[in-house]
Amino acid sequence: MDYIDPHVHMISRVTDDYERMAKCGCLAISEPAFWAGFDRGSAAAFHDYFRQLTEYEPKRAAQFNIKHFCWLCINAKEAENVKLAREVIALIPEFLKRPNVLGIGEIGLNKNTANEATVFQEHLDLAMRTNELILIHTPHLEDKYKGTRMIIDMLKNDPRVQPHRVLIDHVEEHTVRLALEGGYWCAMTLYPTTKCTPARAADIIEMVGVERIMVNSAGDWGKSDPLAVPEFIQEMKRRGHPDSLIRQVVFDNPLAFFRQANNWNEEWLRPTTQADPASGVDSIVPKTVMV
Repeated sequence: MDYIDPHVHMISRVTDDYERMAKCGCLAISEPAFWAGFDRGSAAAFHDYFRQLTEYEPKRAAQFNIKHFCWLCINAKEAENVKLAREVIALIPEFLKRPNVLGIGEIGLNKNTANEATVFQEHLDLAMRTNELILIHTPHLEDKYKGTRMIIDMLKNDPRVQPHRVLIDHVEEHTVRLALEGGYWCAMTLYPTTKCTPARAADIIEMVGVERIMVNSAGDWGKSDPLAVPEFIQEMKRRGHPDSLIRQVVFDNPLAFFRQANNWNEEWLRPTTQADPASGVDSIVPKTVMV
């Protein structure tokens, strides 16, 4: 089954992972800006990182006919340094018109501190001033519910925010309804330790349905699996769910959200004459050659 991985950190993966993902049906990925495994010491390091996300990584993905999109920000793990964060935020507008940029992200909270909240709101202001989509990181483990509530409160306090243009990531059983009931999109990260397994994600789908929800692999520096989305597909098939429902979660939903991006183009896709009645999203198939 064709799929999109809407959150995977491919700079931390070897090229062989692109090849394996392509063989499993991956047509496109989006890569949020994130922590590099260590705290970067200057805005210049982030400038080079943004060049990597917008210039180099799309070419590496294209070798395997995978379309690469990205998001730009300073990640919450480095947001405690407000001075550096402001210098990085000032760099972002230079890159927003790059053709593979979907918006601002993954912004959010790590330890739910006041400095993290300040940097989150300054990212949010940039996104509102430039009319960009937003991808949000919610904290791990015991901080997740509190952090998710803090994030949603900050979103609600800005009247410019349109919930349907916000994706709240890393939701779990105790936070998924906070996102959905607020009108936001949400995503479950299929991660073996601190987030969801494919089985837990399938349980959540059976609990809340498939509207405005998607799954991703994260595929970062830690123990993770860039083929987690195909594993979710297989878990859903084992449970007897129809292909149309699975496709909505792994393809149609991320596509519908991404289509709101300022730089969106579908040169890498061609529409068929048949719409998918289960999702309300045009059914699409890949071109022979993707750009």
